[in-house]
Amino acid sequence: MNKFPIRYYPTRIDTLQPAPMVQTILAVFCFFSLATPLWGQNIDVWVGTAKTGIYHASLNVENGKLSAPTLASETSGAGFLAMHPNSQVLYSTNRENDGSVTAFSIASNASSQKPKLKKLQSIPTGDGGAACVAIDKQGKVLMSAQYGGGSTSTYRLNRDGNLLSRVANIEHGEGSGVNAKRQATAHPHWVGTSPDNQFLLVPDLGTDQVFQYQLNAKTGDIVLKAKIPLPPGSGPRHMKFHPSGEYAFVLNELTLTINVFHYDQSSGTFKGIQNIETLSSELKDQHLNSAAEIRVHPSGKFVYSSNRGHDSISVFGFHPQKNQLEFVEHESVRGAWPRNFNIDPSGRWLLAAGQHSNTLAVFEINQNTGELTYARQIANLPDPICVLFKNE
Repeated sequence: MNKFPIRYYPTRIDTLQPAPMVQTILAVFCFFSLATPLWGQNIDVWVGTAKTGIYHASLNVENGKLSAPTLASETSGAGFLAMHPNSQVLYSTNRENDGSVTAFSIASNASSQKPKLKKLQSIPTGDGGAACVAIDKQGKVLMSAQYGGGSTSTYRLNRDGNLLSRVANIEHGEGSGVNAKRQATAHPHWVGTSPDNQFLLVPDLGTDQVFQYQLNAKTGDIVLKAKIPLPPGSGPRHMKFHPSGEYAFVLNELTLTINVFHYDQSSGTFKGIQNIETLSSELKDQHLNSAAEIRVHPSGKFVYSSNRGHDSISVFGFHPQKNQLEFVEHESVRGAWPRNFNIDPSGRWLLAAGQHSNTLAVFEINQNTGELTYARQIANLPDPICVLFKNE
């Protein structure tokens, strides 16, 4: 089906002519309308890269056109990004001081019409480089997961979103040992909060568990509440919640599977209800594969995950009545090693980052089926490994 139909217009339309003053007003209005993009038509895209820094691009939400990315801040190891709820502060992981988190202010640039990043503050994680950085729902606490160090850290923020101090750094301990090469020790890979902001959640690839901490949003302190078990050897990597707040999806890197949980906000407990493959056993055997990112469509009707090696996005429909995911399709990312991807706030477009191909490809999302259609838009930038639109 043609996603971009050709529209035909009549060559001549007879209308009444407006009065001269009205003509002048209309002329001025049309001039500024043509000179300035329509409100909401173009949205910011922030991309973290492994080596160079943080890039910025614009996505036209009407037609999926992606502008050429430009370097917004040169910083080493900007592997993961997060944004404050006020949309004025961007956070990044980096390699400063053996591993830090950094806050940047987002300012408008009148000369280029592209936002500028100004470094505000950096604070060491206390345990090496961070694999992920996130912020709580109230915008008071920043958090990071240290894959190599095997720990979780939290940081206090001021009212404007700038970093104040590190509050906690908690080690996760020994790994499960099921996969001798990857699980000898703890490897936290992602961090985020529950929809009610009660808990800080950390999938740990090395221990086959999701660490669940009680979060004090006022102080940034965290206390371990539970360790949610995953199948032995699965290697939980990332986690996302359904818009209803009632379901959580944990992506397992090593087995390329998704575990679905029901979340009870009143008790703060998780109950497992499904485990499903992102790739079949036959496809897994064809490549050196690993799962990387998982996202939930804003409508809650679809769930997506990326497969490195197979270099694809797995598409699932989610049916709350059945409490389960149902496989829809695989779609090539038109690149290599999709470590990260994201869905724009409107839910119409998916951007997939190919780390090894240095690409950022655009796909249109079918709002009825969740299927992806390549929009024939690809931008190039070095080692893209995180895509961010807004506060999450």
